[in-house]
Amino acid sequence: MGKRLTQIATRTGDDGTTGLGDNTRVPKDHLRVRAMGDVDELNSHIGLLLCEQLPEDARELLVDIQHQLFNLGGELSIPGFELLQADAVAALDAALAEHNAQLPRLQEFILPAGNRAAAQAHVCRTVARRAERAVVALGGQEPLRETPRQYLNRLSDLMFVLARVFNRMNGGDDVYWKSERLKRAEEE
Repeated sequence: MGKRLTQIATRTGDDGTTGLGDNTRVPKDHLRVRAMGDVDELNSHIGLLLCEQLPEDARELLVDIQHQLFNLGGELSIPGFELLQADAVAALDAALAEHNAQLPRLQEFILPAGNRAAAQAHVCRTVARRAERAVVALGGQEPLRETPRQYLNRLSDLMFVLARVFNRMNGGDDVYWKSERLKRAEEE
């Protein structure tokens, strides 16, 4: 990997470029930099979610996810480098199955709302989807492994499930969309 930063304000980016981990310079709006930025933003939102009161197993899972997202960012920062492993995707699959098993089946769409932890998990979900789109766009221009894309896809699904879990803490529930179909069913 590239050198670790010892000086933050280097002024080398004043020309609108940034350095990748392999010491090449690219424009700051390069698809690779956008993907790295979206992954970094996602990691920051998960850090904010970790400020909430959460079940210990969810907290440990989210801390591991932060480390995996840092791995993903490292991989994205060096073209051709592999850092995020397939077992990280498998771990998300296992967490999805475990947390989803305790939830009732959805009968209607839910809103990205509820308690603060759930709402923040929904923010993480949407940022994960944006990061996934950025990785897909980068993969359309440059060769990329499928693991980063798969990880972000699973992570978005997991954040949806965790939002539902968090809404049920202390006896809460999902916030359901009031669709026209549901209104008609309630009126009958």
